[in-house]
Amino acid sequence: MKILNLTKNTVIASDVKIADTLATRGVGLLNRRIITEDQALIIKPCQSIHMFFMRFPIDVIFVNAENNVEGIVADIKPFQLSPIFFKASYAIELKSGRIRTTKTRVGDRISLAS
Repeated sequence: MKILNLTKNTVIASDVKIADTLATRGVGLLNRRIITEDQALIIKPCQSIHMFFMRFPIDVIFVNAENNVEGIVADIKPFQLSPIFFKASYAIELKSGRIRTTKTRVGDRISLAS
């Protein structure tokens, strides 16, 4: 699966996993030491994240039910909390710096493609 930013015509990630069960959402990226430029984890449903026990910083894009970017959190560090984005349906966790390189902004339209 790929995540595309239709507004900017960029590929956000091309190696995407989905965490949509209690077990997969609970583990998230905790079992990883790194995440690469092309990797992402989609957490459904999700309006905020915590970074407790994480080993590295990440970027997070919060997306609403219409697939528009509702909020972004760049370079969130281990043991921090994100803001709550009440209109978000899911979150995309990415390598730190990926929001900047893809120029993703609030309001951009996202597409999940196979």
